[in-house]
Formats: sequence, structure tokens, C-alpha cells
Amino acid sequence: MIRAGVAIVDITPPPGLAMSGFAARTLSAKGAHDALTARAVVVGDTAVVVADVIGIDAATSARIRQRCVLPAENVVVAALHNHGGPVSMAGRLSIAADPTYSERLEDACIAAIDKAAAARRPATVTVGQGSDPGIARNRRHPGGPVDTSLPLLRIRAADGGVIAVVTAYACHPVVLAADNLLWTADYPHFVRRALEEAYPGAVALFMTGCVGDANTGHSAHASISLAENPDRSFTAAERIGRKIAEAALGAAEQPVSNAVSARNDTVSLTFERREAEAPEILEKRWRNDASTAEPARKSLLGYWADWAREIAPTQPEPLAARVTVLDWGGVPIVSLPGEIFAETALTIRTSLGADKPAFVIGFADDNPGYIPPANEFQFGGYEIDEAHRYYGMAATFAPGSAETLAACAIRLASETSGGRGAA
Repeated sequence: MIRAGVAIVDITPPPGLAMSGFAARTLSAKGAHDALTARAVVVGDTAVVVADVIGIDAATSARIRQRCVLPAENVVVAALHNHGGPVSMAGRLSIAADPTYSERLEDACIAAIDKAAAARRPATVTVGQGSDPGIARNRRHPGGPVDTSLPLLRIRAADGGVIAVVTAYACHPVVLAADNLLWTADYPHFVRRALEEAYPGAVALFMTGCVGDANTGHSAHASISLAENPDRSFTAAERIGRKIAEAALGAAEQPVSNAVSARNDTVSLTFERREAEAPEILEKRWRNDASTAEPARKSLLGYWADWAREIAPTQPEPLAARVTVLDWGGVPIVSLPGEIFAETALTIRTSLGADKPAFVIGFADDNPGYIPPANEFQFGGYEIDEAHRYYGMAATFAPGSAETLAACAIRLASETSGGRGAA
């Protein structure tokens, strides 16, 4: 039997901290709609921990892996990427993180891993593929590709009781918009709640897939607004979350092997400037435009102008990006940093076997921003031309970066196939 354990640690911030994810939103949180958590599932000597924050930077992720009780190379530290959480990354997304909360977040992820490891017991694992819930839409190209995969792991103790349910789906957790001022895990909260209702006593782990170009249908620019939208409400989030959970729960159960392995590597990603004009010219224009802009647009332009003055003049160094593939009894968990597009996920899935249940997730071990496929650069848009400014990056990732990540993941998956590696 596999030995497995699970744990949850509360990471809900107090009211008054800055929220992260929308440049249009300048007010702090006024309360909580649902508890934010760090959730860990440990299988053998490997683990995935997912925190309900927009991202966890590489340095913090590395400290979590080093400080927990498991071998660092066997651990994936992922963010849910909800936009209803606190600032969680140093030097990213334009607002300074609260140091006290940053320390709490790091300690909570470590505690979740350690508690799950201590709770390990003999278990059996089954896997299945849920049906397409029909929620995700390609927000850049109407009718464009989305990753519709909905894998589901059920982990049972020796007595048959389900102790953990693990799923993943590729749709941006941005049902709630910039007008929301309540802490929330967005629609994944409702996915988890529905799964835990189906299996009382179990802990549900939701991992966010490759959502760089996927949400429920609105454009990225639609979020530069503080207007209320009935399609972006808690009622809508619950409807969407429960629909995803229902589709996942329909997955058949196939037993997996007892072999557990982990492989990872680091690749170097370079940058390429998209802006043709000098930073001082851009700053002047954006500050002038901000003087007459409506509040949400004014906030965005202010971030851009600060970027032009402080960050744009710097020369970006290549970024070391960590890729990890866990193999839980023959089920791959492919973990990539940043906001990855559907095309990249689908390329990896094809190499794994299109009909094979597998997890391909983003926001793992770092969130440096959007990493688009090479053929998306011709279309420009927010994810290509603008988002790096809000992320606090000096330039966009160069074409070929996504393909480099995919090639690394495919190689690692072939090396972990059959359970070779860390048992």
C-alpha cells in the first residue's frame, strides 16, 4: 500500500491588508467570505501543498521545501492563484507584501506539509477522468483551445474511508472581480466544499491548471473596472464550482500502483522587451493619461508609470524556472511556474497520452507572470504586451520559453514513468 496523509492550515488574513490580483482595486479587504487555507497531500515521501494566494515566489517556495520534513526535491509548492487573497510575493504585482503575513504564509505551508507527513497511513489510491464541465473559455481567441481535463484522485485509508480527494481544472479563479473586498478562494472554494460534502471527513485539494488564457469568458481588460457584474458574484462562483465538482465526481475509479517518484530540473528563461519607446517617454505619457482617467484606469496607469521609472531601465537577468513531475502510482503531476497557456498544457498531455488521467498545473514553485507559447506573440494583448509591468518584471518572457518548459516537463515525465525515482 501507499502511505498518504493530508492536512489543512488556516491562512486567512485579518481585515485591512491589501488584496492582490487586480490593478483596479485599491481598497483593502474588509472581511472574509470563506477561509483561506494551505492544504497539503503527502503520498510516500512526496507532497503537494496549495495555498490560497495569487502566487508564492521562488525564494519563498525554496525555503518551504528546505524547511519541511520531506526531501526538498520531492515537494511542490503551488498557489491557487485566487484574486481574492492577500499580497503574497515580494516585489511582484506592484503592492508590497506585509512581512508579518509573508512569514505566516511560509510557516503555514511548512506546517501543512509536516502535519500531512505525520498523518501518513496505509492507503489506496484510485484515479479517474471527470467529464468536461464546459466552464473554461479561451479569453484571447473565441473558440480557441482550453484544457478541459478534470482528473480526480480518491485516497482511501485501510478501512475504506476517503481521506483526500484531489482534482485540478484550468480556469482562472477570477469569477469575483475587482469590486470584491472579501477574502475568498473564488470558485475553487465551492469545488472543494462540494467534494468534501460528497466524502464527509475527507480533505479536498484543488490545483489550478494552465489558465494563462482561460477564464469563464471575459477578457483580461474587463477586469480593469470596479463595476459590479452579476456574472462575477459569489452566486456565480458557487454555481461554477459545484458544476466542476459534479463533473469530477462522475469520474470512474481505476486503481494505481504503489510506486511513487519525483523528478525535477531547472531551465533558464530569457526575456524580450516589447516596448519600443524609451521608459521616460512612456512614464510621461502614462502619467498624463492618468490625470484624466477614471479611477480604475488611473490606478493601472499609475502602476505602469512607476514601472517605467523604476523597473524598465534595468536589464533583466535570465530566470531559473523549476519544473517538477511527481508520479503517484503512475499518475503524473506536472508542475510548472507562472501563468501557462492551454496550448502548452495540451502539448504535454499529448506526450503523456491524451486519454491518460494526469495533472498539469501552473503557479508551482514560483509565479513570475505569463509565459505564452511562441505563436501567441503575433497577437499581442494584455498577457503578451502589458502584464509584465504589473508583475514587476522588466520585460516579457522571450518566445520559446513555454516550449522550453514543456520540453523539460516531457523529459521528466518520461524519466518518472513506471515509478522510478524517490520512493
